[in-house]
Amino acid sequence: MNGVINIIKNTGMTSFDVVARVRKITKEKKVGHTGTLDPEASGVLPICLGKATKIIDYMMENEKAYRVSFKLGIVTDTYDLEGKIIREKDASNVDKEEIIRVISNFIGNIKQVPPMYSALKQNGVKLYELARKGIEVKREARDITIYKIENIDIQDEICMDVYCSKGTYIRSLCFDIGEELGVGATMTKLCRIKNGNFTLQNGLNIDDLNEENVKERIISIEEALCRFDKIVVNNKFTKLLVNGVRVYDKRLCKDIIKNNKLYRVYDDLNTFIGLGRKDDSGFKIEKLLIEKNN
Repeated sequence: MNGVINIIKNTGMTSFDVVARVRKITKEKKVGHTGTLDPEASGVLPICLGKATKIIDYMMENEKAYRVSFKLGIVTDTYDLEGKIIREKDASNVDKEEIIRVISNFIGNIKQVPPMYSALKQNGVKLYELARKGIEVKREARDITIYKIENIDIQDEICMDVYCSKGTYIRSLCFDIGEELGVGATMTKLCRIKNGNFTLQNGLNIDDLNEENVKERIISIEEALCRFDKIVVNNKFTKLLVNGVRVYDKRLCKDIIKNNKLYRVYDDLNTFIGLGRKDDSGFKIEKLLIEKNN
């Protein structure tokens, strides 16, 4: 069984729990998810099966979108409700215009410091393992992109939809907004609503997955990679590409191929070969997704 199933994860289970359940239902040994969701988070968690596990890294590069709620005036050590409260402040005087202004400041290319309670490693040790021992270490700020923030609803809690790049910690975003407002903030609820072309609307709740519908819900590897533009290469060069040769020949393809852009590569018979990229030295398959003897 090779392909991707768009699973909707429920709160209270880990991403590994979802993988284990899919493995049990499908009886497929190779199963992997495309980006961890914390146990208390819910939403879109595409699961790769069989040969599709080869494209996990590429799917993790997808743009993500989250619906998040957070509360002003409270800060926990984990930046969410799982942690212990370390600070409280009255936030009743913070007006809505100021909240919207501060939120808008985070749209674009920004630097973000990951939370201590995360699976990132420092000197081979996961940060959350250090945090549980009461050890806090300096974390380097990382470049991320917040593409847009919309549907902002300001009530007792603030709810909004965040569209962002890989590597964005929504907990940290809530924390940083609270710091900017001078009252602190803690994330209270998180749902991933989008991962590339996978959305809540086209997903299947993990509780509804069974042996009967699994084959209906699985999509092909090439469909899962549809965000990459398609090119068709001359069959003369197919064998070279499949064998890992970098091709520098204008006859390779009728399409215009841009440097350093990843493409879905097909031969003249419309057989999907894999993902390829061109540089100044020529074009090469970066991820082969067809058997060499084909």
